[in-house]
Amino acid sequence: MRYLASLLPLALIASPTLAQSPDEVAQAALAEAPVWDGHNDVPGELRDRYHNVIATFDFTDTRVNAEGHPADRAMHTDIQRLRQGRVGAQFWSVYVSADLPEPLAVQTTLEQIDVAKRLVARYPEDLAYALNADQVEAAMASGKIASLIGMEGGHSIGSSLAVLRQMYDLGARYMTLTHSKNTPWADSATDAPVHGGLTDFGKLVVQEMNRLGMLVDLSHVSEKTMHDALDVAKAPVIFSHSGARGVNQHPRNVPDSVLRRLPQNGGVVMVVAYPAFVKEDVRQYFADRAAEAARLADLWLGAPDAVTGGLDAWDASHPLPQAAVSDMADHIDRIRALAGIDHIAIGGDFDGIPITLSDMPDVSAYPALFSELARRGYSKFDLEKIASRNMMRVMRAAEAVAANEANAPPIETAVAKVS
Repeated sequence: MRYLASLLPLALIASPTLAQSPDEVAQAALAEAPVWDGHNDVPGELRDRYHNVIATFDFTDTRVNAEGHPADRAMHTDIQRLRQGRVGAQFWSVYVSADLPEPLAVQTTLEQIDVAKRLVARYPEDLAYALNADQVEAAMASGKIASLIGMEGGHSIGSSLAVLRQMYDLGARYMTLTHSKNTPWADSATDAPVHGGLTDFGKLVVQEMNRLGMLVDLSHVSEKTMHDALDVAKAPVIFSHSGARGVNQHPRNVPDSVLRRLPQNGGVVMVVAYPAFVKEDVRQYFADRAAEAARLADLWLGAPDAVTGGLDAWDASHPLPQAAVSDMADHIDRIRALAGIDHIAIGGDFDGIPITLSDMPDVSAYPALFSELARRGYSKFDLEKIASRNMMRVMRAAEAVAANEANAPPIETAVAKVS
C-alpha cells in the first residue's frame, strides 16, 4: 500500500500529458515548433494569374480575389490559412519552366525572385524575409512567418557558377538541381537519362552550393543524381517536396537506397502532399488515363471531337481515387523506418499541384497531419522535429559548412569568349 501511495503523486503529475488527445499533442507540438514548409508555389501563381502585377493583389485571403478564376481554382495559400495551418517558415519557390532556354530561364527566375520579395515586403506584420537560420528563428519568435526563397531547377543558373553565386546573393537559399527535364549537367527523375547522374560540372555545382551555404535540393532528380550528390555533398541535402518510393513508386519519390544514406549525410525528406506522389492508386489512375488518351488519339486521327468525347466517357466511368492525410503519414512512417525521425520534414507543394488530399485542401490543414501522426504514436518531440526542428538543424549545418570554407575561393570555370 505504501508503495502504491508513493507512486500516486507521480501518476497525478503525469496524467495530464498521458490524457492528451492526438489533437492536443499536435497543437502543443506546433505551438513549440511551427511548420517549416519546404515548397510553396505562390510566386508562380502570381506570374500565371497576375503577370507579377500585384499592387491590388490581396494576400490576406486569396479565396476572395481569384480574379477570372472559378471557385475551384482558388489559391491554396494566403496569410489567414498559413496562420490556421501553424506555418512558421515558408520556402517560396521561384519556379520557372524547364522548357525555357537557359538565358530566358535566368531572366525569368530573377523576375520571380523580385515578385516574391515584393510580396513579402507588402505584409511586414505577418511575413519576415529571412536569409539564415537565426533570422528564421527570430521571425518565428516574433510571431511572423519567416519567408525564404528556393529555386526550383538548375536550368535557372544557365550552367554558370557565376550566376549561381549571384542568385545566392539575391537571396536564394536552396536550388533543386533539376526540374522535369535534364539540365546539361544533371539527370532528372522524369526525363531519359543522358549523363548517368551528375557530370563533372554538376559535381562542381554541388561543391559551390556547399561553399556558399545554399541547400542542395534533390527533389526532381534521378536516383543516380541523388547518389552522386550525396557522394559529393559536405552539407546535409534536402528533398523539398518528395515522398517515399517504397510507398508510391513515382520516380519523383525517394528510393529506399537513398533513404538509407540520409542519416550519414544528415539531410531531410520534406514530405509532399500531392496525391499522385502520395497514393499509388492515384499514380496508376493518371498512367491509365494517359494511356487511354494516347489510344484515342491514335484511333481517331483527325477527329479531335471524338478523342475529347471518348476521354470524357472514360473519365465518367473511372472516378479519380482519393488520397488522404493518412496516406501522407504512410510516407512519414516509411522514412522513419529507414532513415529515422531526424530526417523527416514537410514540403506540401501547395499552389503547385492540380489536386489535393481530400482532407488537406490547402495550407490551413497541416494540423490534421500532425494529429494523424500523434494517433500513430509519434511523441510531441517527434512532431516538433518533423514540423521544423529537423529543418532548422539542416540549415544550421549547411551554414556551418559554409563558415568552415569562408576562406576558400569561389570555384572558377571558363566562360565563352564574347566576340
